[in-house]
This record gives sequence, C-alpha cells and structure tokens, in this order.
Amino acid sequence: MKPEERRERNRAYRSKIKTYVKRALSAIEKGEGAEEVVREAISILDKAASKGIIHPNKAARKKSLLMKRLNAR
Repeated sequence: MKPEERRERNRAYRSKIKTYVKRALSAIEKGEGAEEVVREAISILDKAASKGIIHPNKAARKKSLLMKRLNAR
C-alpha cells in the first residue's frame, strides 16, 4: 500500500476518533445514554491504537478522560 493511501485512511480514522469523543463528551453533559456512547468511543480508540493509527498512551489518556467525566456526573 502506498504511503498516500495509508495517510488518507489514517486521517479519516483520526477524524472518526475526534467525532466519537466529542459525541461522548456531549452525551455526558446531557446525560442521555452516555454509557453506550462512551463505550462506542472507547472501542474506536482501542481499534485505532491496535492498528497503530494513534499511540496507545494517547488512547489510554482519552479513555481515562471519558471515564472520569462519565463517573463524575
């Protein structure tokens, strides 16, 4: 696979990560079905880390942030 193709796929996946994390944070603020949305975001983060799209520590940091906010509400 060419580097350009990898870069495009990784960029799309990183955008997806941002979308899911924002959606999860919004759901936590509203309090509507937040557990399910956070679970989806964590799944996306884990997949991205396992594929090497983001660093595993970054995924752990984002997951920690989501769980901290979820448990604090």
